[in-house]
Amino acid sequence: MKYTLEQLPRTVFFRRGPVTLPWNKRVLGAQSQTSPSADAITLQPRRAISGLRWWILALIFLVTCINYIDRSSVGLLVTHFGPEIGISGRQYGLIGALLLFAYTLSQSISGRLYDRYGARLGFTVSIIVWCAAAMAHSAITGFTSFAVCSFFLGLGEAGNWPGAAKVVAEWFPQKERAIGMAVFNGGASMGGVIAPLLVGGLLDPLFGWRISFLIVGVLGFIWLAAWLALYRPLAQHPRVSKEEREYIMDGQPTVVLGTAPPLASLLALRQTWGILLARFLVDPIWWLYMLWLPTYLKEVRHFSLKDIGASAWVPYLAAAIGSLFGGWLAGRLISHGLSVNAARKTVIGIAACLMPFGILAAHAQSASSALACISVVLFGFQMWISNVQTLPSDLFANSAVGSVAGMGGTAAGISSLIFNLCTASLVLHFGYSTVLTIAGVLAPIGAITLFLLVGNIHRLNPINTRLISTAP
Repeated sequence: MKYTLEQLPRTVFFRRGPVTLPWNKRVLGAQSQTSPSADAITLQPRRAISGLRWWILALIFLVTCINYIDRSSVGLLVTHFGPEIGISGRQYGLIGALLLFAYTLSQSISGRLYDRYGARLGFTVSIIVWCAAAMAHSAITGFTSFAVCSFFLGLGEAGNWPGAAKVVAEWFPQKERAIGMAVFNGGASMGGVIAPLLVGGLLDPLFGWRISFLIVGVLGFIWLAAWLALYRPLAQHPRVSKEEREYIMDGQPTVVLGTAPPLASLLALRQTWGILLARFLVDPIWWLYMLWLPTYLKEVRHFSLKDIGASAWVPYLAAAIGSLFGGWLAGRLISHGLSVNAARKTVIGIAACLMPFGILAAHAQSASSALACISVVLFGFQMWISNVQTLPSDLFANSAVGSVAGMGGTAAGISSLIFNLCTASLVLHFGYSTVLTIAGVLAPIGAITLFLLVGNIHRLNPINTRLISTAP
């Protein structure tokens, strides 16, 4: 049943909090009862920053880029320090699985942290944990210390994703969210582009692997200073203009829930499970290339670390382009009259058809052909994920976005952990071709599952486990 805001009984509660007007309508409605000076303080900052939401998005892009530089450094530098400290291929597979376990464990916890305490504190905690862990890699001496550092790296890095999704949902109207998600996801791809050039091509040859870990780790602390200086929640930011604030609120739900909903009410919805299963099925594709591409190039294509640094960035550049293209295309379709439902599904469907190119990479005769096919796969994946990660903000109120995004990350982490553990064994017994072929069939299955479970994409508000749709 559909309700307008005026038709909702005043006794309806979500958990313990009453249904309230969006914050901007409460503030605007109260203007007649406040003094002009109070109005000026609330809605007319003296020195507004033009396009503030884009500056905040630029910071999210940068932190995601740093996230992937730190993560990629492990896979790149292990080809150097692995033999030095006695890390075998099997042990590296276990360490990768441990990193993914920590990443998976942290996703849902981080999502709740960001929903409860906000993105300002959430990113502060995440940065401190992962960058300290990245720097600690400079002191590893064997399997145990390597495993401990990788565990805490995954524990901290996971918070970036639900946090970024929450910030984009808060600071961008619905018609711009896909491009916002695309830009921040593009940071992951650009991190993949920069890492081989920076770490493999510059830092390791000049300073060695230990100093390289220290340098990449400190980048996050530099970013944190800028984040704390610029970011505040939209409702509290003193330097957002009245015009931009009103523009951002365009397309926001008519009913806003002030507190994070219980997980049980979210898990009762098939839409939640559609997102979770799609992430479970498709995300292992990205993690496969993230963790194993340098090793694949070394063992199958006989690349040196210098060769890897010179060429492994190409698929990640394609991924960055795919992320931006996926966000742009969805926004373009919406602006030309397509519904959010039709636009998202069109882009996701196209992306799902590109990822099976990994099967061709498995049987490519030359390294350049294999890299070209892998580039198409990562282009398609980022085109996919920039829209799938927008679905929580399309479907749920802002107070639930971090929780749903975090659960999606947990589902992705569980499957990626399983796939990573199986990869080591499959490579040992059957080779990389089998692994790439299996990964190639996952995306179409994931897209079909997503479409069947989510159904029509529109805003839902869970209130006492009942759904009140705000769709027209």
